Amino acid sequence: MSISITKNKWLLFLTLMIVATTGFSLMPTQKAAAQQVDFGSDFVNRYVWRGIDFGKSASIQPYIEFTSGGFTAGTWASYAISPVENSTVSAVGASEHDLYLSYNFGNVSVGVTDYYFPTGSEFFNFDDNGDGAHIIEPNVSLTGPESFPLTFYGAINAYNDPDHSIYLEASVPFTVGDTEMSVTAGGVPTESAYYGTTKAGLININLSVSREIEITEKFSLPIFGGYILNPYAEQSYLVFGLSL
Repeated sequence: MSISITKNKWLLFLTLMIVATTGFSLMPTQKAAAQQVDFGSDFVNRYVWRGIDFGKSASIQPYIEFTSGGFTAGTWASYAISPVENSTVSAVGASEHDLYLSYNFGNVSVGVTDYYFPTGSEFFNFDDNGDGAHIIEPNVSLTGPESFPLTFYGAINAYNDPDHSIYLEASVPFTVGDTEMSVTAGGVPTESAYYGTTKAGLININLSVSREIEITEKFSLPIFGGYILNPYAEQSYLVFGLSL
C-alpha cells in the first residue's frame, strides 16, 4: 500500500471524527461515575464481532474493568469452547485477549484497544505490517442526549494492519416492554483484508435485545441476543448469551 493511500485513510477517519465531535460537543454531558471495579463473564453460542464469526464455536468471555470518574481500564477475552470441524468446515478454536483504555467526557468517549490473538502468537511480538501479535486500534464514540440517543462509533487499526482498516457504525437504542433493544449498522469505507472486504461495504447490521430474568429478590440473570447480518459476506447469525 502506498503512503498516499494510507494518509488518505487517516485523513478520512480524522475528518469524520472532527465533524462528528463538533456536532455532539454542544450537547449536555453526563455526571462521571464513582470509582469501582467490575468483573464477570459472558457465555455466548457464537462470538460474532462486527459481522464476523470468530471460531465458529460457543465461547466464554471473561472481563475485568476498573473505572474512576471518566477513566476506564480493562481487559476482555474470548475463548472458543468447541470449534466446528467436519468435511466442509475446519475451524481453529479462536482465542482473543484484549487490553483497553478509554476516557469519557460525557457524550464523547475516546479510547484505544490492543487486540491480541494468543493462538500461535507470542505476547511480546509487537512487529508491524501484519507480522505482529497485536493490533492497536484508537477509537471514538459519540452519544446524543435522551432526546436524540444516536451513537456514532469510529475506529482505525493504527498499528500492525497494512490496510489501516477503518470501521464506522451508528446505533439507536429503544425499549419494547421490559426488553432493551438497539439497531446497529456498521461498515468499512475502503478495502480491508482485516474485515474481509475488497472495497467499501456494509458488514454489520445488528438487531440486539437484552433483559434481566429475576431469579430471587436479590439476584437477576442478564440475558442478551441479536440477529446479525453481514450483507457484504452474505452471512447471518443468531446469537444468544448470558452474563454472570
